[in-house]
Amino acid sequence: MSVDVVSFGCRLNAYEGEVIRRQAQAAGLVDAVIVNTCAVTAEAVRQSRQAIRRIKRERPAASIVATGCAAQTEPGTFAKMAEVALVVGNEEKVSARTWRNYRDLLAGSSAGVAAEEKVVVNDIMAVTETAAHLVDGLEGRARAFVQVQNGCDHRCTFCIIPYGRGNSRSVPMGQVVAQVRRLCARGYREVVLTGVDLTSYGANLPGSPKLGTLVKQILKHVPELARLRLSSIDAVEADRDLLDAFANEARLMPHLHLSLQAGDDLILKRMKRRHLRADAIAFCEEVRRVRPDVVFGADIIAGFPTETEDMFARSLDVVDACGLTHLHVFPFSPRPGTPAARMPQIKRDVIKERARRLREKGEAALRHHLEAQVGARRQVLVEFGEFGRTEHFTRARLASAIEPGTILDVTVIGQDGAQLLAA
Repeated sequence: MSVDVVSFGCRLNAYEGEVIRRQAQAAGLVDAVIVNTCAVTAEAVRQSRQAIRRIKRERPAASIVATGCAAQTEPGTFAKMAEVALVVGNEEKVSARTWRNYRDLLAGSSAGVAAEEKVVVNDIMAVTETAAHLVDGLEGRARAFVQVQNGCDHRCTFCIIPYGRGNSRSVPMGQVVAQVRRLCARGYREVVLTGVDLTSYGANLPGSPKLGTLVKQILKHVPELARLRLSSIDAVEADRDLLDAFANEARLMPHLHLSLQAGDDLILKRMKRRHLRADAIAFCEEVRRVRPDVVFGADIIAGFPTETEDMFARSLDVVDACGLTHLHVFPFSPRPGTPAARMPQIKRDVIKERARRLREKGEAALRHHLEAQVGARRQVLVEFGEFGRTEHFTRARLASAIEPGTILDVTVIGQDGAQLLAA
């Protein structure tokens, strides 16, 4: 049987999942399932462990490998699971050598193997470079993801991810441009630049180029690329070239997902974020001034330690103040080893209730956006069947199934509260 990869969490994990699958197959592994875990919340870790148990029940003969951020930060947790044959770190998981060196173990049984012998996890903080993994698209996806950066130099008090990904490092511009060009040659119309802290791109490269420079170089040297999109960014790091690209490059999609996390200044300080509420609002206003049709999404945490009802109200209000449309809501989850886990915690029922209110606010904002689109002409990239995404990353349903990867010029004739209806 083939090698299967189950990825949890972010787009970067999805991209790396394809790298893993190809490397493991090339090494000759058979009947293996590689679970690419996420550590962003305790729930994400629980889901990864639950998936491992379910997979073993369904495929008892398969060898199961745990990798990803949760495996990097909690290798012992996964090594103790009887279902797991091997635990592989984040840096090791994308190395062809890892899968070649351990294929004999993975092809056999882990019975009788001590937990410590299962672990192939090194010091992620010692990693100083990120390679351009040559993945010619992702199976089953209409758009392609290109990893341009990994790791994070910041230490937000709630976040465990730097300990799973290491410090920030970037892929050289020439390698990124070459990869985008190759993806276009394979028929991809849209490319998404992704990373752990995307707007820190270039700090470790010669000359310290910024993300805006990379965006402009891609659009200049790959004229055949129809659409370029960015994954989540930290607005405080956005450079002038990036804003200039939004103002003048129609092929750079008018959609930005922001790492806001909260709308109250004291909570932002306790999170050790580098922006204040006014900074986020000013950034959205500035981008909207140069690109009036831009649509914003954002991550917001509900129930951060010490958050009062008034503080939470300011997070609710920032949805309107920034004009957010696509909201990702995270109920606060204390991660062992982080400063926020040692702060006075909010009761779980209060966290859940605040997360519910934030989601309702996000649903209302999305409905408002959808209604405003009715009657407009939009370019929809077909993802599968009759479903696709507009330039603003708004989900749209077409009148009939179309070949994935096709870009259609459509008229929005309605909406159903969750997506646009197009003809």
